[in-house]
Amino acid sequence: MARLNQDKRNKICARLAERYHDVVIELDYETHYQLLVAVVLSAQATDKGVNKATKSLFTEVREAQDMVELPFESLVSMIRSIGLYHTKAKNVMALSQILVSEHAGQVPNTMEALIKLPGVGRKTANVVLNVLFGLPTIAVDTHVFRVSNRLGLSNGKTPDQVEADLVRKTDSEYKQDLHLWLIHHGRYACKAQRPLCQTCSLIDLCTYKYKNL
Repeated sequence: MARLNQDKRNKICARLAERYHDVVIELDYETHYQLLVAVVLSAQATDKGVNKATKSLFTEVREAQDMVELPFESLVSMIRSIGLYHTKAKNVMALSQILVSEHAGQVPNTMEALIKLPGVGRKTANVVLNVLFGLPTIAVDTHVFRVSNRLGLSNGKTPDQVEADLVRKTDSEYKQDLHLWLIHHGRYACKAQRPLCQTCSLIDLCTYKYKNL
């Protein structure tokens, strides 16, 4: 894959910004705690599926203390439609107990503290830090990983490598929202199986050699 110079990299980011400037995270939430739970539940699940499950859950649970007081079987029942629901229920209950006992019920604002919570890895922590605390972190999910490699923004073989590339090589004016732009581009344009290359505004800048033309 050809390496991008910074000018071309900036052009890609500028076009993504123009197309997706008004996008927001598609998970439904009202409190910081609810977003953390929603992101944990979203692993290997769709945002639509998570929102369906949390619609009833979040009417009863707004903060970590509410979750701690909720019977475990009630939590399991409400998120049963989500993949790996039993493991996720255990993680959500355990992280809620830690938040209450060690963080006064508040979502921590550092990577170090977040990744100590059950069910929270770098991707989840980066989403929380970016969306809730306005830090220019870049969460790499399957869409960000795929699109970054196709566009030539990274040639990383792992999510951590792609994250490092994007953080290091992306100009500061684009870094804050880049992961949301890439997620939306991956979901609705640069799809895994049949990318919509013919109508893509990035076609002339894209390095992907298997374009669907």
